[in-house]
Amino acid sequence: MALSKPTFLTHIKTLAKPHHHPPPSAASFISFRRSLSFSSPEEAAAERRRRKRRLRIEPPLSSLNRTQSQQSPKPQQSQIPQNPNSPKLPEPVSALAGNRLNLHNRILTLIRENDLDEASLFTRHSVYSNCRPTIYTVNSVLYALLRQSKYSDLLSLHRFITQAGIAPNVITHNLIFQTYLDCRKPDTALEHYRQFMNDAPINPSPTTYRILIKGLVDNGRLNKAMELKEDVEVKGFGPDPTLYHHLMNGCVKSGDADGVFRLFEELKEKVGGFVEDGVVYGGLMKGYFMKGMENEAMECYEEAVEGSRVKMSAVGYNSVLDALTKNGKFDEALRLFDRMIGEHSPPRRLAVNLGSFNVMVDGYCAQGRFKDAIDVFRKMGEYRCSPDTLSFNNLIEQLCNNGMLGEAEEIYRGMGEKGVNPDECTYVLLMDTCFKEDRSDDAAEYFKKMVESGLRPNLAVYNKLVDGLVKVGKVDDSKSFFDMMVKKLKMDAASYEFIMKALSEVGKLDEVLNVADTMLDDDGVEFNEELQEFVKGELRKEGREDDLGKLMEEKERQKAEAKAKEAEAAEAAKRSARAAVSSLLPSKLFGNKDSETESAEAKQTEAESAQANGNVFEAASVNDETRGGQESSFGETATADADGKSAEEAVTEGEGSAGVEAKSDAAN
Repeated sequence: MALSKPTFLTHIKTLAKPHHHPPPSAASFISFRRSLSFSSPEEAAAERRRRKRRLRIEPPLSSLNRTQSQQSPKPQQSQIPQNPNSPKLPEPVSALAGNRLNLHNRILTLIRENDLDEASLFTRHSVYSNCRPTIYTVNSVLYALLRQSKYSDLLSLHRFITQAGIAPNVITHNLIFQTYLDCRKPDTALEHYRQFMNDAPINPSPTTYRILIKGLVDNGRLNKAMELKEDVEVKGFGPDPTLYHHLMNGCVKSGDADGVFRLFEELKEKVGGFVEDGVVYGGLMKGYFMKGMENEAMECYEEAVEGSRVKMSAVGYNSVLDALTKNGKFDEALRLFDRMIGEHSPPRRLAVNLGSFNVMVDGYCAQGRFKDAIDVFRKMGEYRCSPDTLSFNNLIEQLCNNGMLGEAEEIYRGMGEKGVNPDECTYVLLMDTCFKEDRSDDAAEYFKKMVESGLRPNLAVYNKLVDGLVKVGKVDDSKSFFDMMVKKLKMDAASYEFIMKALSEVGKLDEVLNVADTMLDDDGVEFNEELQEFVKGELRKEGREDDLGKLMEEKERQKAEAKAKEAEAAEAAKRSARAAVSSLLPSKLFGNKDSETESAEAKQTEAESAQANGNVFEAASVNDETRGGQESSFGETATADADGKSAEEAVTEGEGSAGVEAKSDAAN
């Protein structure tokens, strides 16, 4: 159909009008830019995960700094004073990238291979290399050392990275708290906590207070743990049932059942009337059992396990399981343990952990069922639970105390298969049991393995070994261990006296004198008169009482000679230092009269020799110079001569002219 002319013109005008499309939104524009920044959707997803991990792992800034930044506007960068003594903030997790991430993965590989010495050494060497490790790499090594109870190596590495300027984060501080508490040093841990609160630019985390309160309870410092609970509330953290769980266990250990109920009621009030976290119900059951209220305890058990409102975790189940095994309810504990294993479906559901198997091992041993305890212990790997050194020591102690040394040694040999290193407690348990079983050679072998593995037995363990060997008549072996440990341990007077008495009883007086010689060299031990009389009495039996006196006189002479040599070396060092300073710096700068007097005397001697040779004019000039030098030695300021030269330069020119005159006289 044909269009009329007016209609056609109207249609043309409509097509000629510009069409204004709405501008794209900012979100779509940013999304479009991000889509162009990555080569694939997987890379973009990885970047999103990295950012989320960074926000989750980075420690928060100090609340003080945060408050100040909210109250006052941020000054310009040029106006901020840079204090070099202010503590550094820890690096963000974004620093773990590139070569530093490769270094991190390489050290993690060494940790998985159980080569902690190499991992620690590699970390130390990397600090001063082009690829400096992050604090997250250091924390991985520290945690691995803590897990194997290598406390001295852990503290040494921590001290090294502190001196190297690697700023610690809250995880680093938590590991140090745990180390001191495991070493039975709660006062040191509290001092480190106070220093952390006063100086560190980061805030503590809820895990910090969990570690501190549990460690204080384990070390019998319940009052300090209660005080620390108040600090948690001041810091603004919400009520933590895990903290109350540790405090309730502390009240159970101290026999305070009323304290358990007070803590539970306090937690109920803070959370709004009902406690959903099942971690506190085991402690509440123990409180009821302590009061003799068995029915109430089992009602609490039914509410926690069978009720749908309470959320039970592995720690909560372990608490209830421990309350049942220690209060005559082992059959109920077995049924609960079977239920926990049935619910365990990692990683979606974790109903059992290492603590669950430790509780069941203790329960079976308390019932005298040691074979079942060993079977349960060996089933840990089936449920992705790896035993640590404490778990092995717990079972070895139970077996050793019940006369099952063979089974204990079999468990000890299994530690190497699991990649777990024994500690001092492991060897001491086996050594003591071997002595009880009249196996002194095996006991000595365990002590030797402990020393060769790099562990540090204390003086009490050494005394146990030497006492056990002497009782079975192996004095020579005890003397060999004394020679091996005297340089590694700080012996006391009783240890020296014991080994000397043991040697004298078998007539080895020469060895007694050797021990006395070693004791005289030990400045930390006094060779008192009583011990001297004992040694003289033993030597008197063979007419050798003067040997001790001669030995002591010889030691005094050697010490006097050593002191004289030290004094002479110190004096020689001072003289060489003075000579070096005087040779490097001009004497007139400091008014050194001695050096100027010596130079004047040298010139006087030169004048006399010149006068003896008939060089009268040269002697006169030298004498003049000598008098000028002596006058300047009294601190007078050197004046310039007629040509504008200093007095020192004039003297130098005088010496040169005198030398020329002397040469001309010699030629004539």
